[in-house]
Amino acid sequence: MSPLFFKRHRFPPEIIRRAVWLYARFTLSYRDIEEVLAERCIEVSYETARLWFLKFGPTIAANLRRLRPRPSDHWHLDEMVVRINGKKHWL
Repeated sequence: MSPLFFKRHRFPPEIIRRAVWLYARFTLSYRDIEEVLAERCIEVSYETARLWFLKFGPTIAANLRRLRPRPSDHWHLDEMVVRINGKKHWL
């Protein structure tokens, strides 16, 4: 994201990116984002966080999905022991 992308915003791009990333990455509400930023002495209303996500969210969410590892055809399972009628069966 270029600096022009965040032009005419009161907060620095790092704060905007962090707020949008928190909302997109974790299951937090806008009010939770407001509290997390308030703990870091950054006063942002939940409405501002909502507007940031509406504007910048799709781009940041697409980047998060792009960086996620791709699923594969291989599965790795642990062994499990089940007792049926006192006899051990390994799964």
